[in-house]
Amino acid sequence: MMGWRRGDIFLGGTSKRVVQGITDTVTNYAVTPARRMDESALIRAAQAGDEQAFEGLVRLHDQSVMRLAMNLLRSPEDANDVYQEAFLRVFRNLKSFRFDCSFHTWLYRIVANLCLDAMRRKKVRREEPAQVSTADGVMDRMERVEEKRVHGDPQRSLMSMELQDRIGKVLESLTPRERMVFELRHYQGMRLRAIGETLGTSEEAAKNCLFRATQKMRAALGDFV
Repeated sequence: MMGWRRGDIFLGGTSKRVVQGITDTVTNYAVTPARRMDESALIRAAQAGDEQAFEGLVRLHDQSVMRLAMNLLRSPEDANDVYQEAFLRVFRNLKSFRFDCSFHTWLYRIVANLCLDAMRRKKVRREEPAQVSTADGVMDRMERVEEKRVHGDPQRSLMSMELQDRIGKVLESLTPRERMVFELRHYQGMRLRAIGETLGTSEEAAKNCLFRATQKMRAALGDFV
């Protein structure tokens, strides 16, 4: 990704390597005392200044943060900026974390706000990829839509292309917040209450936002659903 190293978190204008050896799968890094600690213990240790514990926290959430940023921004450069800024803010503000919500929710709130700002500022919603990354691997967006499939039917490919085009257009039409809620619910698998907490709003508000996004999707897909 353009020479970017996910292990680099920029602090005070210099590159400080707070995460070393982060790989595509968390299981690839060596067992350390930080890894053997549970998340709460890692947080408390990092709050006390333990750099290795902070590295452990980054490793636990590294992939999910990048996955969310990439799915929403669709740009390695923009996703990289969000990733760097998110963990920089975590590093700077971790002592203020009071365990009144999950660390995952607290972190996603930071990432979501950064992504929303980037989406509003740059309006990076021109083309929507047919596939997105999820915790279970790459997922085709069309698998989320019910479609009568007839194997061997040459018309199926044409219908799939049309469906993909419609999905892309409706996602472009969503507001940044609708897009965020839709992503968190359908591709990150989060519950509405957690989405509300992440976005600093109520579960009911998140539900209404998801409803609006879903209605737009259904109206655009028409006879495909």
